[in-house]
Amino acid sequence: MNFVEDIETLKGLYGTPAAPSLRKVVHRMTPLYRKWIMASRLCVLSTVGPEGVDGSPRGDDGPVVLELDPHTIAMPDWRGNNRLDSLRNIVRDPRVSLMFVVPGSNNVVRVNGTAKVTADENLVARFEKQGKRPTTVIVVQIAEIYSQCARALMRARTWNNGDETADLPTVGELLAEASDGDEGGLRYDREWGARAAQTMW
Repeated sequence: MNFVEDIETLKGLYGTPAAPSLRKVVHRMTPLYRKWIMASRLCVLSTVGPEGVDGSPRGDDGPVVLELDPHTIAMPDWRGNNRLDSLRNIVRDPRVSLMFVVPGSNNVVRVNGTAKVTADENLVARFEKQGKRPTTVIVVQIAEIYSQCARALMRARTWNNGDETADLPTVGELLAEASDGDEGGLRYDREWGARAAQTMW
């Protein structure tokens, strides 16, 4: 198998991008990009660090980020598994990419930039829910914002077919397989739902 080893070969395979794909990029929040991003309750945060890359889903019951100013957004780090994959990467390499999703839309909006992690009490307090606060907040300096072509979600029929999880393994089953039965299993699945509901924030 032959692999593409240089940019010129790559460009030769694909040709020149159309003007709209270049003109759609902005470098700060604009009214319409702001409206789209604030409608998103789910995004994927991508980071890179010495151990490799990480893509982490981030969700909330309202906008998944808070705009601090037209060049800066903030994302709370709500309770998770404490692996710290994304945060560890950001502390050592600030480059991040966020992909914002809105149910029903085949388009996504992407934000690229640099990030820092803070435990600043005033900022953390702005995200308080049900008496709970995130441990830290990810502050992103926006380098560029742009919409992503809808073809990928259209090909996948992402919003068309309802629940397709019937034959999927549970997280407990995946965990049991990965740990040779030391963790996970049916008990894990039974207990996790109630535990997660109690510790959502």
